[in-house]
Amino acid sequence: MTRPPAATAPGVHPAGLRDFYEDPTVPVASGTARSRRQARLLARALGPVRPGTPAATILDIGCGDGTAAATAAEVLAGHRLVGVDWSQDALRRARTRIPCAVRGELTDGGLPFAAGSADAVLFSEVVEHLVDPDAALDELRRVLRPGGHLMLSTPNLAAWYNRGLLLAGVQPVFSEVSLRQVHGRPGTQVVGHLRLYTARALRGFLAASGFEVVRIAGAPYHDVPRPLRPLDRAACHVPSLASILLAHARRRRE
Repeated sequence: MTRPPAATAPGVHPAGLRDFYEDPTVPVASGTARSRRQARLLARALGPVRPGTPAATILDIGCGDGTAAATAAEVLAGHRLVGVDWSQDALRRARTRIPCAVRGELTDGGLPFAAGSADAVLFSEVVEHLVDPDAALDELRRVLRPGGHLMLSTPNLAAWYNRGLLLAGVQPVFSEVSLRQVHGRPGTQVVGHLRLYTARALRGFLAASGFEVVRIAGAPYHDVPRPLRPLDRAACHVPSLASILLAHARRRRE
């Protein structure tokens, strides 16, 4: 199970799902190492901040309590980082960690930014929580400038251990059949995943949504049992087997 920041699923949700994501007992840690790795990928894509040039505007969409954004800000010093979430409770906590956090949603122009106003978007383990990921990607594409960067992370349905679990008839890790209780898979914590992607599916989804995929990398999963962590880190060298998919895409230029 990925542990997203509280209320990291901006977009239209039935009332039951909104209540679930507003619940402060939902785990909030998504992995500091993973947030830092994603921020470093973006920092390399943006290049160094030079005197006399404007800072890049980076939106952390689904910032939750701001923990991941604060980690990213350390790597992206000199750029303007804005957190966005639909949960007022999450935003109150985020504002204690990052200078700017605003409310927004991922449908029908719900992000409070002009078209083409963002240089980059961080979209960290949000897409797997969305009822309508197509509308979300449309909205991200709207706010990004042509050529702007999208850094998206999400659990990998085809992670190396999930392949073995499926062969054994076990529900794969990260997948859920209920918002009330875990059934048929390892782990005990329900975190509300609605969509899961393989590397191939994620690449196709991004391309169909108007993005050019630059790279898909792998990242480890912080809840892998300690004896298996070296194997999990090794799997990152083959992203299709990794626990977490890190996608770098750019808004296609018309």
